[in-house]
Amino acid sequence: MTQDLPPLNALRAFEATARFNSVSQAAEALHVTHGAVSRQIKVLEEHLGVALFAKDGRGVKLTDAGVRLRDASFEAFDRLRSVCAELSRDADEAPFVLGCSGSLLARWFIPRLGRLKADLPELRLHLSAGEGDLDPRRPGLDALLVYAEPPWPADMQVHVLAEEHIGPVMSPLFEGFDRLKAAPAVALLREAVLHTTSRPQAWPTWAQQHGLAPQALQYGQAFEHLYYLLEAAVAGLGVAIAPQPLVADDLKAGRLAAPWGFSPTRAALALWVPRRAADGRAEQLAQWLRQALQQQAA
Repeated sequence: MTQDLPPLNALRAFEATARFNSVSQAAEALHVTHGAVSRQIKVLEEHLGVALFAKDGRGVKLTDAGVRLRDASFEAFDRLRSVCAELSRDADEAPFVLGCSGSLLARWFIPRLGRLKADLPELRLHLSAGEGDLDPRRPGLDALLVYAEPPWPADMQVHVLAEEHIGPVMSPLFEGFDRLKAAPAVALLREAVLHTTSRPQAWPTWAQQHGLAPQALQYGQAFEHLYYLLEAAVAGLGVAIAPQPLVADDLKAGRLAAPWGFSPTRAALALWVPRRAADGRAEQLAQWLRQALQQQAA
């Protein structure tokens, strides 16, 4: 006699049929057909080498062997349901750890954190900042908020929030502000623009979109991270380039200006969630982020 456990689907079909004492009700509970349940029970009986049900008029009744398996399966499935419920409660009570770049965290997320807590008070959110070293595949991170270009990783559930728009920005404190604010985009080829090593393609992409030769760009001060680049721009040190959401508050407050507007790229701001760990909190957060970005753009 085989010592292997029978197929789980067959055990589920048996347990449901024994619980309802009806193949039809078991099929309805399992969202399958009457025939599918009957086939699974037959598979189980063949695996065990005993009959589990006998005909009883139009219905069925358990055999002695069926009664023994019913008692064991009820206990086993009840225990499984209980443990799964406990695990779900533990997951719901644990904080949802979201990774994102330091610039995105400081310049967009933190100013909206109070509103998020008011709108989603049940979401226990923990924020983890990093620059290119955050991977939701690793333990300790539930999701990643990131600007990236498709194709998306096959092992990620990707919630696309908004397409990326980038553009040059400068402060009224910048000594070339009055000269540049009404000048065409080509005027930037005569400026030593601020740039960041974390987004080396930002300026070339923007230049190509405006019919300018990327190789004609002149680069001035470099910064390791986008956050520092934008702080330098706000301080009036030169012209920087950035995604629109990260400078929208500065534009409204007059700390920065964007005379040449913002242009779309192939990238998008998206929430990446490992498919193995996707849960309702990620979907809830994605909806809130999408609405917040739409409100900001309005």
